[in-house]
Amino acid sequence: MSIKLYAMTCGWLTSDADMMLAGREGKIHFPVPAYLIDHPRGLVLFDTGLHPQCQHDAQSRIGVMANLFQVHFRPGEDIKSRLEALDIDANKIQYLVNSHLHFDHSGGNELVPNAKIIIQQKEWEAGHIPELIHQNGYSLNDYNHGHFVQKINGEHDLFGDGRIVTIPTFGHTPGHQSLKVRLDSGDIILTADACYLKESLTNLHLPRLVHNRLDMLNSLLMLRKLKRSGARIFYGHDPLFWESVPQAPMIIT
Repeated sequence: MSIKLYAMTCGWLTSDADMMLAGREGKIHFPVPAYLIDHPRGLVLFDTGLHPQCQHDAQSRIGVMANLFQVHFRPGEDIKSRLEALDIDANKIQYLVNSHLHFDHSGGNELVPNAKIIIQQKEWEAGHIPELIHQNGYSLNDYNHGHFVQKINGEHDLFGDGRIVTIPTFGHTPGHQSLKVRLDSGDIILTADACYLKESLTNLHLPRLVHNRLDMLNSLLMLRKLKRSGARIFYGHDPLFWESVPQAPMIIT
C-alpha cells in the first residue's frame, strides 16, 4: 500500500541568522515548506505555509513578526495554488497536521477548510491562552477558522498502519510535533522547526528564541537517534538542504 510524498515551498523568509543559530551573525534566506502525503485512505497536509495576504501586505497580516522576518511570497506559491498545480482540490484534504501554530506553518490553514486538524493538545491550548499567544508569537487569524480539531498527546498513527505518525518534538513551542512518513524506501522525518538546519542537528546549536531549551535539546537528541537508525531527516528551513529536495509535482522517493 504505497504512499506518495510531495514537498512544496510556500514562499521564503529572510531574518537575522541569530534567529536560527544563536550568536550567528549576518542574514539567512530560507524556504517555507509544506508537504502533501497521498495515502490510499486520504490526503494529508503537513503544515500550510503563509497566508496569501502576506504577498501584498505582510505587515497587516503578521504584525510585529514583520519586524523580524522579510517575506518573499508570490502569487501561485500559496498552499491552495500548490495543490491546484497537482490537480488536487484543497477542499478534498482530509487531514491537516500542523507542526505548530506559527504564521509560516499555519498561515494557510484557512485555505483547506474541510480538513481535520491534528495537533498536540499542548500546542492548541497554548494557542488559546493570551499570555502564551503573546509569548510564542501566535495569531488566532492563522488557525482559528472553525476546523474540526483532534487534539493528541504524543505519537499518533493517522491511519493505524505506521505510514504517517506524529512525533512530539517539544521545545520550539509548547507542543511542537514532527511527522514520520514511511515510504517504501524507508522513513522520512519532517522535522519542521524542531530542527531548522542540518547544523542544528550536527552541532546541537539552538536558535536564540526558544520556548523551552531543554525540551528542544532533547528533541534534537531524539532526531539524532532516528537518523542513526536510518531515517532521512528533512530539515525545516535549511536553504542548502532544500536545494536537493524534489519539488512538486516531483514525488519524493
